[in-house]
Amino acid sequence: MEFLQVDKFWSLIFEKLETWLEAGVKHLPNLVVAMLITIMFAIMAKVAGRLVRNLLYRTIESKQISNLLASILKVCIFFTGMFIGLDFVGLSGTVTSLLAGAGIIGLAIGFAFQDMTENMIAGIAMGVRKPFQIGDVIKADDVFGTVKTINLRNTLVETFFGQLEIVPNKILFRNILTNFTVTGIRRIEVPVGISYANDPTTAQQVIVKAINKLDFVIKHDETDVFAEGFGDSSVNLLVWFWIDYPGEPGFMIARHKAVVAIKKALEEADILIPFPIRTLDFAAKGGEKLNTMLSENIKSHNHNSKASN
Repeated sequence: MEFLQVDKFWSLIFEKLETWLEAGVKHLPNLVVAMLITIMFAIMAKVAGRLVRNLLYRTIESKQISNLLASILKVCIFFTGMFIGLDFVGLSGTVTSLLAGAGIIGLAIGFAFQDMTENMIAGIAMGVRKPFQIGDVIKADDVFGTVKTINLRNTLVETFFGQLEIVPNKILFRNILTNFTVTGIRRIEVPVGISYANDPTTAQQVIVKAINKLDFVIKHDETDVFAEGFGDSSVNLLVWFWIDYPGEPGFMIARHKAVVAIKKALEEADILIPFPIRTLDFAAKGGEKLNTMLSENIKSHNHNSKASN
């Protein structure tokens, strides 16, 4: 009895192996074609990745971003070939399951590393759009300085205080970003006040002439002075002029020299840059000033003294 059961067991095994062998022989051509398709797509992925990487090196400043984009392209091409091969041998259900699993895994990774993923996507987007390059002077949010390195997840910025700041790419991507280098020029504004006794138009002519004599000032026809408003002790003016930026002598030195030139020119033209002045008026409108009142009181006192004598 036991011998019959063992014989039946081996019979079932041989029958199953024979079925598998027949199926394998039947699908052998499709299997070979599927393998050839996978190998062909693997070669295509390698070649395309190399070509895209070399092209991105010329267009994107960051090599990390270029390598990532090239790797993503290689993986996409390779898995496309593998899925086509699996479908070719009749494993379309496996392809569907793999795609669904990949989607679920990608969603889980996205939620788990949301901040990192956001920085990477922002880095890739900025690498393609190129709002700034290494060496540019940028300002975004509280960041203001020179770009030193552009990485996949962050950007290294050297501030004008000599500090290095590691800035997440999402900050530069989300906020309004000003690139002071892209146009090659920058306008400097210098506020200055003149006495109410002086003419703003005369001061404008004197200042414009003095500013345009500075060798680093460009676009002389756009150098100008505007009356900004009335201050407590002065008429407030705003001086505008343009310089090459970045360049020599630099923003701070250019503004310093401009302030010195403005002060000297106003002094030579006998135009006063006043100290804070306080005038006391003892009536809402048309009242007498303190010195007038004191003068009248002194005169009245002297008159009374003479009369009593």
